[in-house]
Amino acid sequence: MYLFPDSESAFSADYHQARASFLKAATAAGARLQQHACPAPGPRGEALHTDTAWVGDPAAPKVLMVLSGTHGVEGFCGSGFQVHWLRSGLHQQLPGDTAVLLVHALNPYGFAWLRRVNEDNVDLNRNYLDWSRPAPENPGYNEIARALLPSRLDGPEAAEADAVLASYRQRVGELAFYRALASGQFIHPQGMFYGGTGPTWSNRTLHSVMAEHLAQATDVTCIDFHTGLGPYGHGDLISDHEPGTDAAQRVRQFWGDGVSESRRGQTLPLVQDGPTHFGVTRALAHARVTFGTLEFGTYERELGRAALRADQWLHVHGDPSGPEAAPIKQALRRQYFPDTADWKEAVLFRGHQLVRMALAGLQGARAGRGQPVHH
Repeated sequence: MYLFPDSESAFSADYHQARASFLKAATAAGARLQQHACPAPGPRGEALHTDTAWVGDPAAPKVLMVLSGTHGVEGFCGSGFQVHWLRSGLHQQLPGDTAVLLVHALNPYGFAWLRRVNEDNVDLNRNYLDWSRPAPENPGYNEIARALLPSRLDGPEAAEADAVLASYRQRVGELAFYRALASGQFIHPQGMFYGGTGPTWSNRTLHSVMAEHLAQATDVTCIDFHTGLGPYGHGDLISDHEPGTDAAQRVRQFWGDGVSESRRGQTLPLVQDGPTHFGVTRALAHARVTFGTLEFGTYERELGRAALRADQWLHVHGDPSGPEAAPIKQALRRQYFPDTADWKEAVLFRGHQLVRMALAGLQGARAGRGQPVHH
């Protein structure tokens, strides 16, 4: 018998089912709902939305914010957990000074289209920069940009492109290769891991949500659900807080010594700026922010790289409505959402564990104004 016998119904087959399940569960839980219309349509021309659900006192000084769908196709995971948590009735046990804010499908375009990126081909986890400053450079990506997106995925041109990538990888080593590939780039708008030229709609929407709901908060803990890195079914809590800071200490106080710290080089790729963490901590400088990225492992990293590359090719050189689209989309969906009972149960177990620990940590937070975390 599974630990969560109702796990299957919490997870959805597509974005629209996920949204319907979220709205139904949030309404049944008595949550206060808001919707934010995405400027781009779905695959069938339909409207897309980011939805928020607030559970608890609107003036609560302590808030747990849970995000799903930052990387669209990864939204199946976080959405399933959000729905399951709402259905569980655990929201009824919230202390009076604590609320939960669920942000569903932050990147609804990517969720609906089965893409990592948004409607502008922007990777949201590379978009939360301080845009008053020049975007970081990535000379390594420039060297491999053309090889990453040949005009065909088979034949001599593809073989030549693969040879270029293999040669570069051998020359610079694994760490430099993945930093070049995936740490973010800002000059190839059709390329992979593109960070954009300014705040995207999803970025602005999240800032609007925080301004409306979290202005009164003194303590905010955030869990951002992701998939695709790490061992199958393992939920790795990753901290981008600077080691030695109060925020980094809180992460360990809240979630224990199993936390991975990106600033210590414990995760790949090394992204120095741009993840959601930085957008949230900058926007909530008035509060004590404790941020964790929850990354659930799926299949081999090389399979993920190949799936993302194929999807990028499809939208740059191919036809997303053509016959080649289905196998590419199926491979990408499988890579970032293993639709198996054991994997989904692992997501629920780890998700509930970390949410419970986060809420307990918030109860231990002292009252009063937080101190900004500087990066």
